[in-house]
Amino acid sequence: MWNKIIATFIVIMSIVYIFFIPSDPVLVKIAFKLIPMLLILLFAWLQPAGASSRYKTLILIGLFVCMLADGLIYWFIIGLITFLIGHIWYIFAFRHVKKTTIPRWAAIILIGYGILMAGWLSGTLWSKGETILAAAVILYIVVILLMGWNAFQTANKFAIIGAILFMFSDSTLAINKFIADVPFSDVIIMTSYYGAQFMFALSINYSAVRKNLLK
Repeated sequence: MWNKIIATFIVIMSIVYIFFIPSDPVLVKIAFKLIPMLLILLFAWLQPAGASSRYKTLILIGLFVCMLADGLIYWFIIGLITFLIGHIWYIFAFRHVKKTTIPRWAAIILIGYGILMAGWLSGTLWSKGETILAAAVILYIVVILLMGWNAFQTANKFAIIGAILFMFSDSTLAINKFIADVPFSDVIIMTSYYGAQFMFALSINYSAVRKNLLK
């Protein structure tokens, strides 16, 4: 019962933040941005540890760090570093419950995505003389690829969906910031981002039925 109530409030508060909260004042914007993450943290905490209690702990830490990053992203480099740390905690979590090797098709897609995004984003930044930022972007892409790679190895459908949504959200944010304006970018970024974190919370109480689930 409580899970359904909290999940409903997550959806409601996400919609309120994405569609109704103005950009100013910034502190109010940040406060409402954090509310859905606080609810997702509560939802995750209430989940029984289906696969591993340590997995649950690592996911909770990742959610908390990403919540901090949500507020700090207004200071972009600090927020980027904090999100990077959040991804690393998710990697630890996924590695802890690894059940299979990544499917070949998924590996090809992830590698292709990494090469494309690294070349596009870092190349654009490099051409503008932003060499340090270009290197930071490459590092970030490597880490989110590792996060996605390890998610596939869990054979946990919620972890995999969450990782895909998180990569999509980050990619949209990066393209919008460094390449060109993306229509409805705020809606796309935050919808996929909240969806990713909610999927990670759901993954706590999910056990893969077959080791070769995705093959």
